[in-house]
Amino acid sequence: MLDVPHELVEHVSWLIHARRRELKSPWRRPGCFKQALPALSHLRKNETFAQVGAGFGVSESTAWRYVDETLEVLTAWAPGLREALVGLGEGDFVVVDGTLIPTDRIAADEPYYSQKHRRHGMTVQVVARPDGTPLWFSRALPGRTHDLTAARAHGIVRACLTRQILVLADRAYQGAGATVRTPYHGHRELPDHYQRFNRVHARLRAPGERAFARLKTWHILRRARCSTNRISRIGRILQAVHTLLTCRYSG
Repeated sequence: MLDVPHELVEHVSWLIHARRRELKSPWRRPGCFKQALPALSHLRKNETFAQVGAGFGVSESTAWRYVDETLEVLTAWAPGLREALVGLGEGDFVVVDGTLIPTDRIAADEPYYSQKHRRHGMTVQVVARPDGTPLWFSRALPGRTHDLTAARAHGIVRACLTRQILVLADRAYQGAGATVRTPYHGHRELPDHYQRFNRVHARLRAPGERAFARLKTWHILRRARCSTNRISRIGRILQAVHTLLTCRYSG
């Protein structure tokens, strides 16, 4: 009943098998396939370890061990920013935007409060292809961090400038310079050629926004119950998952 491709579960199972061989413990009671399922279920449904254990007929501690070991394997498969941009160069473009991962915080945790979203959370920058395929997820920063500040801190602007990759972003990235293009805005009516530019810009960016829709299908990003220190790890894990899915569809 898990709504993820069967091939993805098999691929994760092979990664677990390779990891067990490295640890010289290939024979364990649960099969690799049965260990991959609880981890993907945890990411997809954002269930607690007690719920995962009940669903797969194991104890809560065993469910935690299965999930933690599998997530550790997936983390190693997450590419860096430079690796994610391999194959792109002058003439190509990507879509960059930020998303907030809501967290359980109290009013005293001011750095984690996003004025834009009116809630506590951690912000993550996402680089996506024009068709909406996620390429790279940044590490998580406190929710009040501005998108432009985060993009510069993660080196997105510099990396795309080095490869001469055009970056399409929203107005939150105005002032980034380099190869970043943002829509025009003003309090008065814009000239016709500015409006035409904004329409073309929005049309090119729209498919790239699908990356966030794909991310939110993993319910763990809709409300993180873990420590804020582990959210960056979750982003890298989902990046590895989407990398495996991309390899599957590209053959």
